[in-house]
Amino acid sequence: MKTIQLAFATLLVLAVPAFAQHPAAGAGGHQAIPKSGPKAYTGTPKPADPKRNYSDKAGHPSVPHVDGKAWVGHDTGRDDASYHVDHPFAHGRFTGGFGPGHVWHIGGGGPSRFWFNGWYWDVAPFDIAFCDGWLWDSDQIVIYDDPDHIGWYLAYNVRLGTYVHVEFLGT
Repeated sequence: MKTIQLAFATLLVLAVPAFAQHPAAGAGGHQAIPKSGPKAYTGTPKPADPKRNYSDKAGHPSVPHVDGKAWVGHDTGRDDASYHVDHPFAHGRFTGGFGPGHVWHIGGGGPSRFWFNGWYWDVAPFDIAFCDGWLWDSDQIVIYDDPDHIGWYLAYNVRLGTYVHVEFLGT
């Protein structure tokens, strides 16, 4: 009986560091992974403004995020100069998979260049402030196509429930 108790105590002690690594999923208003990306925006475009408050409800982040099925902040329209790319898809198109069936672990880097699974990306210059708090060595993200901004994809951060525009840089 002492052997079983000792083995259990050892496992418990070894498991403690795993819980101390990062906040638990679900902390800070984490939401389920969206089933699909946003639809093309058809309303009156809202001008891009880095000082804009995206918090649509009390307790929601002041950065672009997903609230249920609504992609809060994806409303600047097709002609937004902040997301204009002279040569869309210059490094090819991402073919690794989109949506909730393809959750990727960021392997390192930062907003100007990060990677997962041998694919390299960068965050749109306009969106860099929106990814403050991302863990560039461990966060899980899901990639969606951006129907409004040609040459960009959307990277949804599973832990935070927020997203940014990202460009595929190739392999």
